Amino acid sequence: MYKVLSRFFTLLLVPVFFSLAGCTESPSSQSAFVLGTLCTVNLYKQGSAALYSAVFSRLQAIEALMSVTLTGSDVDLINQNAGHEPVKVHDEVLAVLETALQYAELSGGAFDPTVGPLVKLWDIGSETPQLPSEVAIREALSRINWRDVFIDRAAGTVLLKQPGMVLDLGAIAKGYAADEAARILKEARIDGAIIDLGGNIFAFGAKEGDNRDTVPWRIGVQNPLDERGTYIGVLTVQHKSIVTSGVYERYADINGVRYHHILSTKDGYPVDNGILSVTIVAASSMDADALSTTVFTLGYEKGTALLADLDKVEAVFVFTDKRIRLTKGAASMFTLTNTEYRIVE
Repeated sequence: MYKVLSRFFTLLLVPVFFSLAGCTESPSSQSAFVLGTLCTVNLYKQGSAALYSAVFSRLQAIEALMSVTLTGSDVDLINQNAGHEPVKVHDEVLAVLETALQYAELSGGAFDPTVGPLVKLWDIGSETPQLPSEVAIREALSRINWRDVFIDRAAGTVLLKQPGMVLDLGAIAKGYAADEAARILKEARIDGAIIDLGGNIFAFGAKEGDNRDTVPWRIGVQNPLDERGTYIGVLTVQHKSIVTSGVYERYADINGVRYHHILSTKDGYPVDNGILSVTIVAASSMDADALSTTVFTLGYEKGTALLADLDKVEAVFVFTDKRIRLTKGAASMFTLTNTEYRIVE
């Protein structure tokens, strides 16, 4: 499992693959390249320079702690000391890592924050992707095991048991960052905003309607077989995060074969289970972030079984034959707009 972003989190997560259906960007919205991608925050009529600055400063602070490629970050220091000694880290790094390990346990390792060696091996999303040998894949897999991450809460330290292990929080840290941005907006008493962290969408609060009443946000779900910005349907939501994992997000064509970036920690190859994309809707962007990859990797049956045990988390599954399957709650949120696709039970 792994959702390859851009260069900040070892190529994990993705640029925007949602369109904001029915929304026009306010001139007061602001964007910046942070967390390895283009992040945009639109506060509409309630925006101010001070509030935008507070949000983007917080995103930069999270990047400085959790980037896998930034020398001197907590995650970088953990990786440098893999197999040697524990590293003292900040409390929020511990909190995010603990949540990542909880999802690893919940999913039986389908979600694994130590998948870095495999991602680096394939290098999908870079200018030099490669088809690894079976020997290289087995060697990388031998250094991937979430159970070999040791946290000492009292000491505030993290240790990777094996030399060569690579911790990468990219499949969850951007969700944490979106939640932190939402927290800042809540404290500022903002009524409604769109937080778009390169595809991690947080539809904060509600949208102002034509008569100054509030209406839900309409978020388009990307068509996985078409150009970016085209969508198969619309999710109507209020104060929810929406995150998608899909085969179209990042891929490499090697020797005439297309390989996508969501890699299995069981066999070391891109996941092949008939799913094109999974979109998760949840109150927490960190949960939605981790679950989009986890559920995609588990597949429909195991993925829906996992979701059934979680409170108020919904999903939209898009399959290679253009079928769409929805969890019960998602059925009331989702409107199909592309007739090439069909919703099935």
